[in-house]
Amino acid sequence: MGLVDKLIDNVVFLDTSPLIYYIEGHSDYQKELTDVFQANDRNEFRFITSTLTLLEVLVHPMRMKKQGLAGQYEKILTSSETIEIVELNARIAKRSAQIRAEHHLKTPDAIQMATALENNAGVFLTNDKDLTKIGGIEVITFSK
Repeated sequence: MGLVDKLIDNVVFLDTSPLIYYIEGHSDYQKELTDVFQANDRNEFRFITSTLTLLEVLVHPMRMKKQGLAGQYEKILTSSETIEIVELNARIAKRSAQIRAEHHLKTPDAIQMATALENNAGVFLTNDKDLTKIGGIEVITFSK
């Protein structure tokens, strides 16, 4: 069973790293991510992510004064019909605190995980192996 097969008919939380790898052409993961994003474009599953993802993907391009790349990220996340951005709210903040307290994660990771869980994502697509210890959701990483 391939990666795309695991995502079909799911709500998939898109963490920051897979988006960066895909847009910037991370060679180790490019083929697999291209398949994933093409399947998402065909509406085989739905991506959700958080406003934190937008913040995180914009930092490096802005720091490097790569406005074109920053604009590409912003357009993908704010204009895509197959990616929904979920805003931080009190419910997600409370769940994030609970996750931090129980699993000792950093605040951004806890927010991402809480956003996924509070929005009934079945899969969390990331490259952070620390997130695999959280229950209630299948965490898929690209790490070799």
